[in-house]
Amino acid sequence: MSRRVVRQSKFRHVFGQAVRNDQCYDDIRVSRVTWDSSFCAVNPKFVAIIIDASGGGAFLILPLNKTGRIDKAYPTVCGHTGPVLDIDWCPHNDHVIASGSEDCTVMVWQIPENGLDAALSEPVVVLEGHSKRVGIVSWHPTARNVLLSAGCDNQVVIWNVGTGEAMISLDDMHPDVIFSVSWSRNGSLLCTACKDKKVRIIDPRKKKIVTVSKRTKPMRDFVNPICVQEMDSSNGVLLPFYDPDTSIVYLCGKGDSSIRYFEITDEAPFVHYLNTFSTKEPQRGMGYMPKRGLDVNKCEIARFYKLHERKCEPIIMTVPRKSDLFQDDLYPDTAGPDPALEAEEWFAGKNGGPILISLKDGYVSTKNRDLKVVKTNILESKPKMEDKLEEVLREFKSLRDRVILQDRRIARLEDQVSKVAM
Repeated sequence: MSRRVVRQSKFRHVFGQAVRNDQCYDDIRVSRVTWDSSFCAVNPKFVAIIIDASGGGAFLILPLNKTGRIDKAYPTVCGHTGPVLDIDWCPHNDHVIASGSEDCTVMVWQIPENGLDAALSEPVVVLEGHSKRVGIVSWHPTARNVLLSAGCDNQVVIWNVGTGEAMISLDDMHPDVIFSVSWSRNGSLLCTACKDKKVRIIDPRKKKIVTVSKRTKPMRDFVNPICVQEMDSSNGVLLPFYDPDTSIVYLCGKGDSSIRYFEITDEAPFVHYLNTFSTKEPQRGMGYMPKRGLDVNKCEIARFYKLHERKCEPIIMTVPRKSDLFQDDLYPDTAGPDPALEAEEWFAGKNGGPILISLKDGYVSTKNRDLKVVKTNILESKPKMEDKLEEVLREFKSLRDRVILQDRRIARLEDQVSKVAM
């Protein structure tokens, strides 16, 4: 009787490959600030990278096709007065990005359709509510205009960006610095990791802790562990990226030069090591492309944007397949950009899973949604460029008509003068 030795998995042969040098983003001054965020955020249109900047914080916004050497004079987003610590693209609008900074503020920015052609220093809205630096910003996965921020004041704040108001403040649940915050898939719960060595599952709308893990020492009692994976002896921060469509988790260590990836299943031993992608240069940060930005024709299941000291290098994860047809088993319906809920609905207690889309024909967004802030603020009192242009054109037309009338009147008067002189 034959016995199966190797576990069957369609992801067993997943391999990583760095792109050619001419497809990288070169000569970028990647931020040197000491913080544990990824310093990079990606969506299907832009890649955003936190950079070193004098006189405050700044980050680059580059169209994906803007590869090669980046000019030092390339325009940046530069409205913060302190170093930028974290950035996150809105999952429901590819032209809206949030940033958190050492200046204790969160800012939300609207990026033009074709990227920046001049420095952007005026955000759509400024969110002020933290007393210390803001190190984490994260958009709600299914509700429009809901943004979370966490700072070194041990406080988690959830904002309605549409009104610019802090709707929920969790200020008594963490006795120490918050290292990480993640939403559940439908955004009903939060998971936080704190310096006190506890992981908390929180219902933010009820302001209630659902589950708290025990301290690290009791957790080391591995009599019946679910799974143990030996990594390495490095003390660098691990940046985990999980793909719910394929159940693959990717682990990228800051200061490390490897990406390790594992498949998670419902059967023991639950976590299965797949492979390791290694390069020579250590990574200072990592961006992760949403599923709708991948090339399904090449069986690409993940794409990372690895930050070096002076450049950003895309890394493609591919499943080798012989057929050129669409691989349904690799690309189930995935979360799309349309929100399932409005902010008011979510704050009222309603939940909604992500609205799924098919990638079979390659997803292309047809909607260009502008971020709207309902609350009256100083930014709204400033006229838009389009309004200024229309006003100038109206004034020009009025002056032109007046000049024509004056010319006619002058001609008549000259005619009358000539007749009197005769």
